[in-house]
Amino acid sequence: MPKVHTLFSGTDDYIASEDLQNSVNIAAALGRPLLIKGEPGTGKTMLARSIAKGLNKKLLIWNIKSTTKAKDGLYIYDTVQRLYDSQFGDHDVSDIRHYIKLGKLGEAFISPEQVVLLIDEIDKADIEFPNDLLWELDIMSFDIPETGETITAKHRPIVVITSNAEKELPDAFLRRCIFHYIEFPDEKMMSTIVNVHYPDLEKRLLDEALKAFYWVRSINGLQKKPSTSELLDWVQALTVGGISPEKIAKELPFLGVLLKKDRDFNAVLQRLHSQGTQKRTSAPGFMRNW
Repeated sequence: MPKVHTLFSGTDDYIASEDLQNSVNIAAALGRPLLIKGEPGTGKTMLARSIAKGLNKKLLIWNIKSTTKAKDGLYIYDTVQRLYDSQFGDHDVSDIRHYIKLGKLGEAFISPEQVVLLIDEIDKADIEFPNDLLWELDIMSFDIPETGETITAKHRPIVVITSNAEKELPDAFLRRCIFHYIEFPDEKMMSTIVNVHYPDLEKRLLDEALKAFYWVRSINGLQKKPSTSELLDWVQALTVGGISPEKIAKELPFLGVLLKKDRDFNAVLQRLHSQGTQKRTSAPGFMRNW
């Protein structure tokens, strides 16, 4: 079993629960990919940045798209450039290695030091994509048939894989991962997170902002509940706008910073009116554009 000389415990700008810290350290110790799920805005992508920062390692990011293939992470053979050079350039096109570019997984393998590799939003790709990565992630090597080379990892990278649960991942892939679901922070944890980003924030303003934030999230049927990142933006807007704690409780100002769907915006306004409160929002068009 690989030894972990330094344990991850979060960073000054990323608050990680004890369970999450344990999952990261177990995945690193076992040499297994860490699969992270959680609703948008819970810090899945930022976790990899925090691990790299906390362990003082280089971070490589492989952003997955719907057209991404597993081979793209290993290497790309630029046949188009080679053809162009053969017709119009003065390069020696006989050496194919000049046209081989390693992907992010390949870069992680040849790195002289252990790196953190983020495979971001794996569920965006084709359903076969995760299974196509299994062999390379298991044996930490791959072949380049065009050159006859074998690329073998000098150090097993710490692999963090995020998923928004847009589609189910194959069982064979899941068996090889350490899984962690990031729960949405409760008010106490969220208060700590906000204070990390805004240490000088007035306590009463934060208390009122959190009450309003969790009240909005409690409304059933929202298409997109506001996330941690939207709360941080909202707190900043409240501060820049000079909004008092009393006004937050009465009016929910700058609601468009929290909500990004018309239907959600209207649902919150209807709930306010149905409760017969004095809360109201002025210039809704302005708030929608924030």
